[in-house]
Amino acid sequence: MNQVDSTREHLIETYRKMAKHYDVTSRLLYPTPGYPQRAQRLRTVRALGLRPGDTVIDMACGTGLNFSMIQKAIGPQGQIIGVDLTDAMLAVAQERVKTNRWSNVSLVQADAVEYEFPAQVNAIMSTYALSQVPEVAAVIAHGTAALADGGRWAVLDLKVPVNTPGWIARSVTAIVRNFASIDEWIMRRPWDAIREAVTEELTDASWTELFFGTAFLAVGSKGTGTSE
Repeated sequence: MNQVDSTREHLIETYRKMAKHYDVTSRLLYPTPGYPQRAQRLRTVRALGLRPGDTVIDMACGTGLNFSMIQKAIGPQGQIIGVDLTDAMLAVAQERVKTNRWSNVSLVQADAVEYEFPAQVNAIMSTYALSQVPEVAAVIAHGTAALADGGRWAVLDLKVPVNTPGWIARSVTAIVRNFASIDEWIMRRPWDAIREAVTEELTDASWTELFFGTAFLAVGSKGTGTSE
């Protein structure tokens, strides 16, 4: 088994173990108690500039924590496609869909790198997930190609902060340690790859560091002729 496959299997097993309690721990403890995760998720959804009727892909959607925020923007005439690698996380997401009686949500179990994006979607987002994918640049490129002109890509994720208090840096690296080798993650600096890919693939790309540099929001639009 190569390194990429090993990382993928480790992620699946980790998220399977976390799935049942993910919503609670995510809300209260991720990546540290009091962290403004929900506010950051909401900021990401708003950055997409969604309109009623839009189709949105939530890549690595997990248990569907973003769905209610997206629903408020796109309405029942819109569509959400939730994609995740882990069956257990999608099972929780399916329960969320059932409980809320959403008829406009489709769930797909797929690897982010291998997922075949449907054409002409209006927006793609990913929260706290893509930094775990070594081939993140390819995911962003594939997604961009599927966007309709003017469609938006938004990536919210964690990063190692620079020139910030030690306790803040430790709070980020502690949570990442659950999913990957922290040394490998730091050396790989996936946030740099995401920033570069968004800048190369999209127009009007923006990069915003959040909460003392422990997270970032990268956003851009597909211009006419981009990634065709």
